[in-house]
Amino acid sequence: MYIEKINSPADLKGMTVDQLGVLAEEVRQGVLNRVSQHGGHVGPNLGFCEATVALHYVFDTPEDRIVFDVSHQSYPHKMLTGRKDGFLDSSRMDHISGYSSPLESPVYDNFEIGHTSTSVSLMSGLMKGRDILGGKENVIAVIGDGSLSGGEAFEGLNTVSEIGTNAIIVVNDNEMSIAENHGGLYRNLKLLRDTQGKAENNFFKAFGLDYVYVEEGNNVARLVEAFRQVKGIDHPVVVHIHTEKGHGYQPAVDNKEAWHWHMPFHLEDGTLLEAMDGESMPMLLGDWLFEEMKRDPKLVCIAAGVPAAIGFNKERRVAAGRQFIDVGIAEEEAVALASGMAKRGAHPVFSTYATFFQRTYDQLSQDLAVNGTPAVFNVLGSSIYGMNDFTHICFFDIPMISHIPNLVYLAPTTCEELIAMERWAIAQDKHSVAIRVPAFGAAHATGPVDESYDAIDTFKVTHRGGRVAVIAAGDFYQKGEAVVARLAGQGIDATLINPRFLSGADEPLLEELKADHEVVATIEDGVLDGGFGERIARFYGPSTMKVLCFGVKKQLYDRYDVAQLLVDNHLTEEQIVADIQAALS
Repeated sequence: MYIEKINSPADLKGMTVDQLGVLAEEVRQGVLNRVSQHGGHVGPNLGFCEATVALHYVFDTPEDRIVFDVSHQSYPHKMLTGRKDGFLDSSRMDHISGYSSPLESPVYDNFEIGHTSTSVSLMSGLMKGRDILGGKENVIAVIGDGSLSGGEAFEGLNTVSEIGTNAIIVVNDNEMSIAENHGGLYRNLKLLRDTQGKAENNFFKAFGLDYVYVEEGNNVARLVEAFRQVKGIDHPVVVHIHTEKGHGYQPAVDNKEAWHWHMPFHLEDGTLLEAMDGESMPMLLGDWLFEEMKRDPKLVCIAAGVPAAIGFNKERRVAAGRQFIDVGIAEEEAVALASGMAKRGAHPVFSTYATFFQRTYDQLSQDLAVNGTPAVFNVLGSSIYGMNDFTHICFFDIPMISHIPNLVYLAPTTCEELIAMERWAIAQDKHSVAIRVPAFGAAHATGPVDESYDAIDTFKVTHRGGRVAVIAAGDFYQKGEAVVARLAGQGIDATLINPRFLSGADEPLLEELKADHEVVATIEDGVLDGGFGERIARFYGPSTMKVLCFGVKKQLYDRYDVAQLLVDNHLTEEQIVADIQAALS
C-alpha cells in the first residue's frame, strides 16, 4: 500500500500519475474505514479523494495554502498530512476531528472551519496578507457541496476579483448540497457542466474571474493537468471540477442525501451498526408540521440546506409542493424570506440548528424583530446533548436570541407543549417567535398543556412549596423535577416553575417568591453568561434572595463527554441539590 508510506505531501512528489490513482483509492478506503466505525461526513469526502491527491501532488503545501470550505471534504487532506492513523487505526480515531483544525495540525490546516461559505473570504485575506508581505505562495480555496449558495461566498468572490492577484478557487461541483441544490446559481453550474464549461453565460466570469472546467473530477490525471495549468498564476482563476458525491461506495452514490453524514455502519451493505431507538422532538415536530400544512394552506416550511433536520425527506418535500422552500445554505436569506412572507400574510416556519442561527443575528434583529413580523423559527439541537464538535456547539443560542427586543423566545418542556406553542405561534399575528425545540429525548406531558401564550413572560408554577424555588427551563425541566423530588426526600418542599419564556422575566411572580423563599435556583441547558439564569439573578440583585444559576461555563468545547461536562459544571442532580442545601445553611 502507498498510503502507509505517506507522512506528508512531500512523499507524493516522486509518484507517477498511475500510482496517484491507486493512492486515491487507498485514501477512499481509509475514509470508509473511519466513517463506518466512527461516523462522519461520507459522501463529500468520498467524492474528493482524487482531487485532494492531485492538489497535494501539484502544489507545495504547506508553503502553498489550502482553505477547505465547511471541511466536509477535508478527510483525504488529513490522511495525506500526517493524520492517516486517525483513519486506519480504530484506537486513534477519536484523536481526529471531522473538520479543518489548526489545533490538530497547525502546519497544514489554516483555519478552524465547520460552517459554510467562508473559504473564499478567508482566502482573500491570505491573498492580501501575502501581497502586503511580498510572498509568492499559491492560495487555494476549495468550495462546493452547496457552499456557493451562502452570501459570504458571493462577497468573497467579489473581493478576490478586486484584489486581482494569485488565487485558485476549486469549485467541487457534485450537483448536491446536503440535500439537492436550490437556487438560480445552480442552473448556471448545470449549464456549464452541460457545455463542458464553454457556455457564454458563466457566473464566475461575470465576477471577472478566469475559468477552467474539468468534467472528469474523479480522474487524477485530468486534475493534475488542470492544477499544473493554474499553478503560479498571477490572477484569480476558478477550476470547476465535476465530481460524484459518494464516489466509490454504491450506497452513498445511490442515496446521496442520506449519506452526506452517516452514523457508523456495516461496510458490506450500509446498514447501521446500532439501531436508533426512541422518539425525537424535531421529528415529531416535523410530522405535525407536515399534517398542519394540509389544514393550513398559508403554512410554508422553510429549510436552509438541512430539511431532514425535521424529517422533511425527499418524498415529504415533493408532497408539500409550494408549501416548502429550501433556500440552500443561506440562513440569512431564510430569516428575511420568512419576515417578508409573514408581512404578506403567509405563515412561514423556518427550522434549523442553533449553531447555524448564529449567522442570522442581524436579520433576526433588523429584518424581523424591528418590523415585528409574526414569523416562526424553530431552533434545533440547542443542548449540551447536541452536536459537540468545536465548530458546531449549539448551546450559545439563549444569550443571542433571548436578548433581541421584540422577539419572543419560548422553551417547551414536553412534546405536547412544543406543539401547543408551535400552533399558537403560527396562528397569532402580534409577535416574532422563536421556539427552542428540546434536543434531549422526547418527554411527554402527563396532563393538559396551555394552548395560549398571549400572556407574554408569564411563568407557570407547577408545584407551590416554600424556602426554595427551582426554575427549570426547556428540556432541563425534567432535571428540575428530579431536583425537587430529591429535595422533598430531604424534607424541603420546593417550588417548581416552568418559565416557558426565555426572553423575559415574570417579575410579579419573582417578587411574590420573596415572601416565603430563601433560594431561587435556575437550571438551563445552555451557557450561563448572558443566559436565562442571569436575567433572574439580575432581578434579585438588590434583594436578600440567594440565586444559584446552573448551566455551562462560557467556553469553546471540542468533542466533549457529556457526563463529564455535567460534573464539571455542577449540573448533576446530586450536585444541584447539594449546592441548594449549602445555600440554605
